[in-house]
Formats: sequence, C-alpha cells, structure tokens
Amino acid sequence: MTPKTRIETPLAPPPMPVFSQGVRKGPLLAVSGQGGGGPATGTYPSLDDVIMLRCYLTTREHFPAMNAAYTAFLAEHLPHGVLPSRTTVFVGLPLPEMLVEIDALAVIAD
Repeated sequence: MTPKTRIETPLAPPPMPVFSQGVRKGPLLAVSGQGGGGPATGTYPSLDDVIMLRCYLTTREHFPAMNAAYTAFLAEHLPHGVLPSRTTVFVGLPLPEMLVEIDALAVIAD
C-alpha cells in the first residue's frame, strides 16, 4: 500500500492545525485551498497535471466575475487545452475578507 505524504512549504500560508497544505498518495496530489502564485517569482505553474478544481464562493453574485477570471486564467496557464473538471459551491468562508477559495487535485509523475 502506498503511504500518504504530507506536502508543506514555508513559502505558502501555514495551514490551520486541522489540515495539511497538501497530501500526496501515489500519483495523486490534493492541495488545500490557497493562492497559486509562486511567492518568489509571482508566476503561476502550468495546470497540465490538474484534473479537478473546486471553487468556493461566498455569494452567487460573484460567479460571473469569478468565471470570467477563471476562464482567462486557464486560457493562459493551460497550454494543452484540456480543461480540468470543476465544481463551484456557495459557502461561508473562514475569514470575512475571503471571497473565493480554490483547491486542486492533480496527478503527478514520480
């Protein structure tokens, strides 16, 4: 059986004590909701390995703007064009200033 591995970096916001920044088991990598930009470079990684994105919004009224930004972001950062699957839900987020949170599921090679 493949063990689970906690993924963490001091370059991303620290997680609350009840979850990990990410968890890898075999070729699957689940990343907790957080910003995706590289702190040192401000650039974003390719999303070719991402197979699922889950978007959490605080209000339905933000959906058109989020969807437009999401579409533009993927057009720029997904060079091979196969879109990941997506779920969008409307929820209360942990901090009042949070309007959106996105988590990801990816398949990565060893």
